[in-house]
Amino acid sequence: MRRLFLAFLFLSAAFLPARADTIFVLNSGDASISVIDAVAREEIRRIPVLREVHHLVVTPDGRELVVGDSGGNELLFLDPVSGEVLRRLRISNPYHLEFSPDGRHFVVASLRRNQVDIYDAATLELQQRLRHPGMPSHIAFSPDSQWAYVTLQGRGQVAAIEMASMTTAWVQDVGPEPAGIIWHRGRLLVGLMGRDDFVALDPETRAVTTAFRVGRGAHNVFPSPDGRFLYATSRVESRIAEIDAETLEVRRIFEVAGGPDCIAFDPDGRIYATLRWIGRVLILDPATGDHAQVRVGRSPHGIFVMPRRPGVGADFALRMPGAASGPRPMELALAEQADAPTRVNAAPGR
Repeated sequence: MRRLFLAFLFLSAAFLPARADTIFVLNSGDASISVIDAVAREEIRRIPVLREVHHLVVTPDGRELVVGDSGGNELLFLDPVSGEVLRRLRISNPYHLEFSPDGRHFVVASLRRNQVDIYDAATLELQQRLRHPGMPSHIAFSPDSQWAYVTLQGRGQVAAIEMASMTTAWVQDVGPEPAGIIWHRGRLLVGLMGRDDFVALDPETRAVTTAFRVGRGAHNVFPSPDGRFLYATSRVESRIAEIDAETLEVRRIFEVAGGPDCIAFDPDGRIYATLRWIGRVLILDPATGDHAQVRVGRSPHGIFVMPRRPGVGADFALRMPGAASGPRPMELALAEQADAPTRVNAAPGR
């Protein structure tokens, strides 16, 4: 009997994930990073920072999580598995940050200092600084890495930066207080915090049209890992909208108190959203509608899910169909690139 019991335990363990996924949450009002156990749904530790963290991004190789401490003028490089702080780097006001899809450039939007900085991704040596009065807010790239697009929150504009020359090619009016921006099927989707809608900006013609409406304080939009949906946040109306990625039709609205801001996904498609005004993280299963909340620090902003499952790494989102959209879109998902004899042509970046 004892042998049967031990065999049962062994077989049960073999079919369970090795560990719970880990969630990193940037508490911009508490100078800290909360670390959450996704199974227990509770905060297990806090990582102190200098002053004010807002956004984060995983390195192209998936080995480091880069956190921008904009108030402390510092980057923190974390081990996404252990949460250990590997190194720190002094840098000017890193508010929003993204790597180019080809992994060559690292671009930082400095909202307070009205500048966009372009770094060499391998050495983190500053290559160019572009002055942009108007509060540079969020960054998105074209899939071919030839263009970076930055929302200018204070001026209601989007700036297009040609990466080869590292110069601003054009600036386009889009509407009041643009914030989140992503590349999606040849167009840019931009959230207007001063209105209730997202607009679509054609980078070829620079035409601006209404894409969809989500509610007052339209803020940011995120593609699901499977590429079928987009999820957009409204901070003032306090909603998360599910958008059909093909038609841009609003399919469902999740009413979420607390001002949803940034979103991350786990490999099962569950949504993790920071609730900016109430110091919590929402866990939402869009398939069932089940939801829960976890208390974190004040004013949580950026969020990242680190899968703790066999064969899944920190770059899992870039290996899914959803990698075709987003701030760092891929011409092909990473899993497909290894098998592709040639790279597909990207949509035009201008």
